Amino acid sequence: MALIKPVLGKRPQFGTNCYLAENATIVGDVIMGNECSVWFQAVIRGDVHYIRIGHKVNVQDGAVIHCTYQKAPTNIGNNVSIGHRAIVHGCTLHDNVLVGMGAIIMDHAVVEENVLIAAGTVVLENSHLESSYIYAGVPAKKVKKLSPETFTDTIERIANNYVMYSSWFKA
Repeated sequence: MALIKPVLGKRPQFGTNCYLAENATIVGDVIMGNECSVWFQAVIRGDVHYIRIGHKVNVQDGAVIHCTYQKAPTNIGNNVSIGHRAIVHGCTLHDNVLVGMGAIIMDHAVVEENVLIAAGTVVLENSHLESSYIYAGVPAKKVKKLSPETFTDTIERIANNYVMYSSWFKA
């Protein structure tokens, strides 16, 4: 069973049909929606500020979600995939976002809906990523318009697949 700990009287809360890997860690002021999954060695630390996570969000292996004390909470919308070893810190991710493997998103960044952040990308503090684009690089730069096909074949498919994958581990 995942390590789930209260901090300062606030205990993580989970929606229905969520999967938490045995060595995932979720602590403090974390509220997660339905059909979410938190995978092996992922850490969600709501100890210094709150973390709100929508429905059908997957936090893949080794990813870290955290905040900045009294300054920057983390808000994550629906249908979001956070890739392996990504860091999401004190920022806002709207609906239908894919955070690629090893990407870093810093405090007060805002990622609008329907955005793909490429693997290894660094989204600097206070950045604003416009809806319907692919971003890549260090620091993140707008690379190209996100086509409807890429949205369906990548962002939507991965979020749906992780709901399916998690069912394999619940049996």
